[in-house]
Amino acid sequence: MEKRHINISDYSYTLPDSRIAKYPIEHRDQSKLLVYRGGTISDDRFYNLPDYLPEKALMIFNNTKVIQARIHFHKETGALIEVFLLEPAMPTDYELMFQTRGRCSWYCLVGNLKKWKEGKLTRLITVGDKQCQLSVTRQQVHGTSHQIDFEWDLDVSFADILDAVGELPIPPYLNRATEESDLTTYQTVYSKIKGSVAAPTAGLHFTDNVLSAIDAHGIERDEITLHVGAGTFRPVKTEDIADHDMHTEYISVNRKTIERLISYGAQAIAVGTTSVRTLESLYYLGLKIAANPDISESQLHVSQWEPYSTDSKLTAAESLGHILQWLDANQQSVVHASTQIIIAPGYEYKIVNMLVTNFHQPQSTLLLLVGALVKGDWRKIYDYALSHDFRFLSYGDSSLLIP
Repeated sequence: MEKRHINISDYSYTLPDSRIAKYPIEHRDQSKLLVYRGGTISDDRFYNLPDYLPEKALMIFNNTKVIQARIHFHKETGALIEVFLLEPAMPTDYELMFQTRGRCSWYCLVGNLKKWKEGKLTRLITVGDKQCQLSVTRQQVHGTSHQIDFEWDLDVSFADILDAVGELPIPPYLNRATEESDLTTYQTVYSKIKGSVAAPTAGLHFTDNVLSAIDAHGIERDEITLHVGAGTFRPVKTEDIADHDMHTEYISVNRKTIERLISYGAQAIAVGTTSVRTLESLYYLGLKIAANPDISESQLHVSQWEPYSTDSKLTAAESLGHILQWLDANQQSVVHASTQIIIAPGYEYKIVNMLVTNFHQPQSTLLLLVGALVKGDWRKIYDYALSHDFRFLSYGDSSLLIP
């Protein structure tokens, strides 16, 4: 396993708090757009994005939807306990989970854990016009999280429970409470599949008008699903990224999307870093299948450093073709997998040739991903954004990066 030895301090810059957008602008598509093309930089407004895109290209969006993943309980002592949903434990399938009635289990982070040694926590909630008792029981530790069992005494789905009692988890660096407006502004207009605890924020700039303009420009749109985990906010705490443990996220890609990618020469414009991680992971999943056509779905995982120790002569289209063969052999129409891929300088992109993305935190794995795409120019891009009044992070402005 060939690790990348990169000092994370080399990917630092000064980000004043005043440059972090605490709220989005009123009209999504009027945010600023930085355009980087082969070393030159200009700026525009996001609604003009289609003007910079090549005709007859394929653009990939992440259609995940942010769930109201934060739930609060009070102990009889008055202590406040926060349960933060991370990923389904039982059932493990996201779609089945949100349809579940009566009981389910999640892997969760628990806030104020020291105050909840044992026992069941309950609270009375209102779902629709009916009262319901919701209770949680803490089970075994699962890595850095806990398995939490949920039970409720009303014939409603877990999706209904979350809608009634959950709180949308906006990013911690906004340093404010979730507001009613966030329920709309912290979702992309094309979000469909519930499961993320953070938004794929590059997509927050798109409106129906911009999407229509992209269509009119002759660009084909398709979607993948990567459910964004809380690990996306986890800072790199090691000086050498070789010692950083990348978080795992879960992806789903339809057969038709893979066919479409192949028809476009396995080249695509990615909207957001989550789309990048999904598309680039597909290449390595195809290699696994090529090496072991009988591989099980549970083994479809891309480990953190796998791309740096893999030497394959397969083209991206050939690798994607192996995924199609595997889907046929297993009579499936969707490939489900997990990825821990870390994209850092030195990584060679296989599928993504352009990227729409926001401006990321200093010393973050997302900044490393950008650095890998634009080679040594990431600092030039960020210096320009800082000196030209761009707004940063989730609710900030956007960029189009064309290497």
